[in-house]
Amino acid sequence: MQKIKVKQIRSVIDRPLRQKRTIEALGLGRPNWVKIHNDTPQIRGMVNKISHLVEVSEYVSTGEEKEKPAAKRKRSVKKTATSEKTKKSSKAKKEIKS
Repeated sequence: MQKIKVKQIRSVIDRPLRQKRTIEALGLGRPNWVKIHNDTPQIRGMVNKISHLVEVSEYVSTGEEKEKPAAKRKRSVKKTATSEKTKKSSKAKKEIKS
């Protein structure tokens, strides 16, 4: 499948919300950010709506670049109310014993 390179060339400051969301959906966010997409009608339609903010060119793969797999996010464990209650109750038991 052919690929296209989309480069944001203008800022989204003072632009309508729909245009800001389209830029975000394309994976862009600041001027000079570049994103590679498959050349599909959906992507082309999004690019046409914000053509004054982006620059599009064909992407030719050199074979050296490989897409990195998505990094796994570390999930933090949230403290629940029950764990806090058990800590309090264990402290209370220690106080009673002493």
